[in-house]
Amino acid sequence: MKIEHLAIWVSDLETMRQFYENYFDAIAGERHHNPTKNFTSYFLSFSEGTRLELMHKPEVKNIANGEHLGYAHIAISIGTKEKVDSLTEQLRTDGFQVAGEPRTTGDGYYESVILDPEGNRIEITV
Repeated sequence: MKIEHLAIWVSDLETMRQFYENYFDAIAGERHHNPTKNFTSYFLSFSEGTRLELMHKPEVKNIANGEHLGYAHIAISIGTKEKVDSLTEQLRTDGFQVAGEPRTTGDGYYESVILDPEGNRIEITV
C-alpha cells in the first residue's frame, strides 16, 4: 500500500499552485472544475512519491489558526542539507515566514519549517 495523494483546502488556488511549482518543482495537472459543486482543484506531482491536491470551494473558510487537531504539516525531501539551507534562505528572502530554522531534530531529521502563502506548515527535509 501507499499514500496516493494528500489534499488541502486553499483560498487562492493559483497562488498556491505557483508556490509549489516555483519552490518545490511540482508539476500541476490540468485544472479541474465542477460547476455543480462550485469546486476547483489541481493535482500536483513531484519527481517521485505522493501527489498533493490543492482544492478550492468558496464556501470553505479557515476556522483554525496555528496548531490544532488534524493534519499538522507536509514534509518535502529535497536531498541535501545544503539544499535545505539554500531553499530556506530563498523563501525567507522572498518574504515567506520561516517557522523553524534549519536544524537536526531529536529524531534525526535535518529540516527547516516554512509557512506557505496560506500558513500551512511545510517541513523541508533532506
